[in-house]
Amino acid sequence: MDLEAIAKKIQMLEYHQSLLLKMNRNSQESFYKLIIEKTLTEDEVKQFYKDCEGLSRAYEEQKAEGFVYFHPLFEKFTRDLHPKLTAQEVISACLTQGLYIPLMTELKKYL
Repeated sequence: MDLEAIAKKIQMLEYHQSLLLKMNRNSQESFYKLIIEKTLTEDEVKQFYKDCEGLSRAYEEQKAEGFVYFHPLFEKFTRDLHPKLTAQEVISACLTQGLYIPLMTELKKYL
């Protein structure tokens, strides 16, 4: 294993350790547990948050315009989701942890 690979492994371990410390304080941190179980990197998680922010904005805009059918948002969510994750486990974890509640509540209807 080369030095760059070792450095990346150490960086991921440090990130997971910081999440473990947060989980220790609050056992409702289901999304953090999922990140660690699936060994996602910090950049992958940041991309997830960025995607959810965009979907949340789109959901709120569409809802304000009177939309009642949000299956296209669910399709985008599942298409953009990291391959190690499933929509069901992510939606459940986010709802338990209190992340993106309006969006995840709506997306849960399409599982």
